[in-house]
Amino acid sequence: MPRTHSHFPVYSIGQIRTPTLSGRRSAESGGGRMMSSATRFTVGHAPFMHCGQSISIRHLIIMAAALPAIVPTILRFGMPALAVLLMAVGSAMIWEVLFQLISRKPSSAKDGGAALTGLLIAMLMPMAMPWWAVVCATGLAVGLGREIYGGTGTHPFNPAALVTALLLISWPHLYDLDRTFLNYTLNFPAIWPLVEVKAMGAEAAFRFNMADLFMGREIAYIGTGCAAGLLIGGIFLMLTGISRWEICLSFLAGILLTATAFHLMNPALYAGPLFHLLTGSTLLVAFFLMPEDAGSPVLPIPMLIFGLGGGALVIIIRNLGVYGDGAVFAVLLMNLLTPILDRMRPKALGRSSWEK
Repeated sequence: MPRTHSHFPVYSIGQIRTPTLSGRRSAESGGGRMMSSATRFTVGHAPFMHCGQSISIRHLIIMAAALPAIVPTILRFGMPALAVLLMAVGSAMIWEVLFQLISRKPSSAKDGGAALTGLLIAMLMPMAMPWWAVVCATGLAVGLGREIYGGTGTHPFNPAALVTALLLISWPHLYDLDRTFLNYTLNFPAIWPLVEVKAMGAEAAFRFNMADLFMGREIAYIGTGCAAGLLIGGIFLMLTGISRWEICLSFLAGILLTATAFHLMNPALYAGPLFHLLTGSTLLVAFFLMPEDAGSPVLPIPMLIFGLGGGALVIIIRNLGVYGDGAVFAVLLMNLLTPILDRMRPKALGRSSWEK
């Protein structure tokens, strides 16, 4: 059963059954071996209270919430961005069907899990990503990230973050955003803000207008450029309860606190917190990757620790690591800690009757 944060276990108790007259006679003729069913209860094993949404509806809502961030990029840069998105979503669905045929599992294509995975992978890609890399990425995400663990709701690592990290390690040149925009004439600085600040220091951040960064006037991946669109989609997901606010807000708090600490230690080298909030994949990770049900904790306090740790790791990787963004590595590291965080449970109240 896919793990979700909005379902709670309930037990069903059947009605009291009274034996019929024929049942009494058959029992009496059985040599005294009469079984009374007058007080028998039927207890079900851990069913789940339905939240009113199916898995497919949840996935469709998440994909719809991503549109405010995707549409501005498509309108600004046209077919190259749309082609990567369509290829990623389509190939992910085809890979899912193939893997389930090979493993002789019932098809789950209707739940939209593979389509959502493909969409998130494309949002973390540049527009110049070659077709073979897109197909390879979705194949790895569906096969290695989802189906090998059992499919929807069973994977310990976020598939989109996992495959993006693999491609960043294997083919880092494919994620060179400066190369992507060589053939475009832009009326804003045509350089990736995170790379500029990493190479030139915190003063380079003043080259970028914060209002432009908020509205998506920056060099970025397909789904990470428009902070306003991501914020709209993220607030919608939190209001509907699909993305838990504990994880989203604590992740952003971890970004702001850690970036502020670095900036105070060395203002000339490390940019301020607002810059890190509006650039890179910060908001995409906060609202779409970190709160994924399968790889995140289920209780409030572990959720807060999960989000704070993820936000802190993002800034540490950006400031001290070799990658310009590297937020997907923070997601994977926190996914790895989820089983430990899930052990932080409140103590049971009361005492059992057999305890002394």
